[in-house]
Amino acid sequence: MEVTAAALEEEPAAAAAAAVVVIRVYDEERDREAAEAVERMCEVGPSDGAMSLFTDLLGDPLCRVRHSPPFLMLVAELIRGPQREIVGLIRGCIKTVACGTNRPHRCTTPTAKNHTASSPSPIYAKVAYLLGLRVSPAHRRRGIALKLVQRMEEWFEEKGAEYAYMATEKDNAASLRLFTGRCGYSKFRTPSILVQPVFAHRLPLPPRLAVLHLSPADAEALYRLRFSATEFFPRDIDAVLANPLSLGTFLAVPAGCAAAARWDGAAAFLADPPASWAVASVWNSKEVFRLEVRGAGRWRRALARASRAVDRALPWLRIPSVPDLFRPFGLYLLYGIGGEGPAAAAHVRALCCYAHNMARGDAGCRVVAAEVAACEPLRRGIPHWGCLSCSEDIWCVKRIAEEYSDGALGDWTKAPPSPSIFVDPREF
Repeated sequence: MEVTAAALEEEPAAAAAAAVVVIRVYDEERDREAAEAVERMCEVGPSDGAMSLFTDLLGDPLCRVRHSPPFLMLVAELIRGPQREIVGLIRGCIKTVACGTNRPHRCTTPTAKNHTASSPSPIYAKVAYLLGLRVSPAHRRRGIALKLVQRMEEWFEEKGAEYAYMATEKDNAASLRLFTGRCGYSKFRTPSILVQPVFAHRLPLPPRLAVLHLSPADAEALYRLRFSATEFFPRDIDAVLANPLSLGTFLAVPAGCAAAARWDGAAAFLADPPASWAVASVWNSKEVFRLEVRGAGRWRRALARASRAVDRALPWLRIPSVPDLFRPFGLYLLYGIGGEGPAAAAHVRALCCYAHNMARGDAGCRVVAAEVAACEPLRRGIPHWGCLSCSEDIWCVKRIAEEYSDGALGDWTKAPPSPSIFVDPREF
């Protein structure tokens, strides 16, 4: 990490009698246990006994930003005489992403065979991402969250970020009030998180389709040649694909096409593509964090167990059984979803089935998720359960610089939604 504790730490007067809140850099050795305690305090669940989702960071408070250098984690430390207590946290990272194009954005609507037009030239911006803001319940409504956000934004500005954005649930009124009411952010995008459970049985793949496993080099070439202008596409896509947590990039094509018989590289494929095709990559979030559903009644747990038992005993029935989500479980994330042609959504569905079968062979991985734009044309090909999915996540954005690093776009915060977004799995 490029920032040292001395760069941001503020020491209060030693003799101060009143409590003072200090915003400083997280120290992995001395702050880990206290940071985990704050995380646990902030996940107390609803008071009415309803089901809720809990997150276990597996003992690593930095897990959701560690793979996205440069990154930073700040803590709010309450100092009262000799006593010190961490009462708040925030994480942030910076990346360069596509924010627009020099020509109209390419959409994923059906295209003619042998379409060889090049993708629009992307305009890149340095974008910061705020996540993991926590304040212990006993210390809320004291301006601590605002101080954490403001200090993180100062670091963003020092590093040359042009925009900052954050994501939250649509019903998180407190978070939305803070960011849109006090910090100057505006609602920007409303993607959906689509979640499919992993069943005990395998999902069949359509015999008319073939799924190819691309090398990281071929995957990078395909993404850069065709999808580099997609909103939020990371300029360092090579680092994403080379990360050990990325389990591979997969291409679905008609079984009888030339690419299925012989792969000559991404450029050759795009020069003469089949009528329809789709691509997606798989990220192993199970090694980063675990989830757990709490608050479920005995009858829900019993029904889930019964469905799994029947599915295991009679797999040919393909019963949509409910996995054990009431103990810590992991997930696979589908990212970089794209495709072309009238049957592209069907090809995406085949890739989702392929990822499901991969997850089925990984103990503890019980769901497969994907996050897509609200108007994503391919979302109809992504199987999911509504009760597990989030139909509307909210991304809020703020412009923190006056100039752009790569071309004049105007104010990105006022740009209309594009058909697709590229969700970076490193911060999911």
